[in-house]
Amino acid sequence: MYQWILPSLCEILAQNQSSVAESSPAKAERQWRVSLAATEHLLLNTLATVSGDTTQGLVLAAPAPLFSHPKLTQSLQTVTFTGKRFNPLALMPFQMPDAIAPEDYEVAPHESVLPLLPADPLGAEQFCLVFTDKFTLVLVLATHNNGKKTFSFSFEPEVVQQAWRSLGARVMLTNSEFFSQLDELVQQYSPVEPDYRMVVQFSQLLLQELTQTEETRDCLPGNGNKEDKENNPCPMPNPDVELLQAFAHEVRTPLTTIRTMTRLLLKRRDLAPSVINRLEIIDRECSEQIDRMELLFKAAELETSAPVKSSKTQLTPMSLDRVLQQSIPRWEQAAQRRNLTLNVVLPQQLPTVVSNPSMLDRVLTGLIENFTRSLPSGSHIQVQVIPAGDQLKLQLSPQFLCKDTNKFATPATPPIRKALGQLLMFQPETGTISLNMAATKHLFQAIGGKLIVRQRPHYGEVLTIFLPLEVSSNQQKLGIKS
Repeated sequence: MYQWILPSLCEILAQNQSSVAESSPAKAERQWRVSLAATEHLLLNTLATVSGDTTQGLVLAAPAPLFSHPKLTQSLQTVTFTGKRFNPLALMPFQMPDAIAPEDYEVAPHESVLPLLPADPLGAEQFCLVFTDKFTLVLVLATHNNGKKTFSFSFEPEVVQQAWRSLGARVMLTNSEFFSQLDELVQQYSPVEPDYRMVVQFSQLLLQELTQTEETRDCLPGNGNKEDKENNPCPMPNPDVELLQAFAHEVRTPLTTIRTMTRLLLKRRDLAPSVINRLEIIDRECSEQIDRMELLFKAAELETSAPVKSSKTQLTPMSLDRVLQQSIPRWEQAAQRRNLTLNVVLPQQLPTVVSNPSMLDRVLTGLIENFTRSLPSGSHIQVQVIPAGDQLKLQLSPQFLCKDTNKFATPATPPIRKALGQLLMFQPETGTISLNMAATKHLFQAIGGKLIVRQRPHYGEVLTIFLPLEVSSNQQKLGIKS
């Protein structure tokens, strides 16, 4: 018996999977997050690298868009379901023209937001349906009336189709005109049995992450075997981690929804330049804060990992030149907003480094963002990138401009920073909350790099990042370093 006139996705999966069981909220949420990470990795591996605005799949999600990797946002069409109808007027300090009233606002085919009826129990579920040529997948995290949560997923085409039929019926109730467009999109990806190798890869990613969670749990007092603990040191349990993860998730979700709606508005061609400018500011601020929250979440996640499995995985040769081309304009904008100047000195040719492509840009940008927040107005930042043996060195050093002589002078007293738990620090002068240096260093270790912080007379705080260079196959055979 269904709770409502239409089955929820949790009920559909429960009918097809007798092993679904209720668990603690923390455990179910952990399973949900790990499964989303595995799904993102699977999509990145299976989607083709193509140029242009080529769509390779469809994602139906709630209550906010789930994937932020540029390759996925460009290749996948996204439809978001929300229990609360979003009012774009709340974002605008001006009168919205009738042409973009909410009634016809959410029917953009590439990135859309659809409401759920208030009585619909689906509003208590987080879900993700993925449709591609290679596989289809449904993941569901449901919250029950007794406070328990369940997580379940399925690659079975029939189960995914049942989930779509349930969602499609809801679209018919709330936006019948858009249903035909959405149904046509779904039908483009006919149900196919997934290649067993993809399912195996997905399962391996789940087991790897979930095993780390179990190892962390065994480190708690009273858990696990004493001999095992002595032979396999455990990470230090940290009471701040779960709170920080929950905080990052709760902030990121509404910001992602706001950014989605803002980008939908920006697709309109009848907006005044001043309106476009304000929307672009909203989009930029949301993106920056989403990236900050993801960085906080990643740092908290690393604290729960055993040292021998500290996420030093998925490292690959990558072009640093491409990362810097995308990042330097953002670094310059961040400096300008704080009345700072920034100069980047690069070698004529940047070698290939070994790191995590999806994380390197975020970690570097987060570090420079925090660096700029710690400097007084009028300061100058020198960013220098130079080869250093078998590594590439990226150094950040500040210079402080004296207003009277217009020359660089000795820096003033370093800013006061107060610890907030084990991962964060607070700067009272600016109200800034950021990762502390220990957590930041851990992030760089996870992406194959190393961060060194030094206090130097007449220079202030100098940050140096080392990234390993790619070693060619011929060099590996001869044992020669780059």
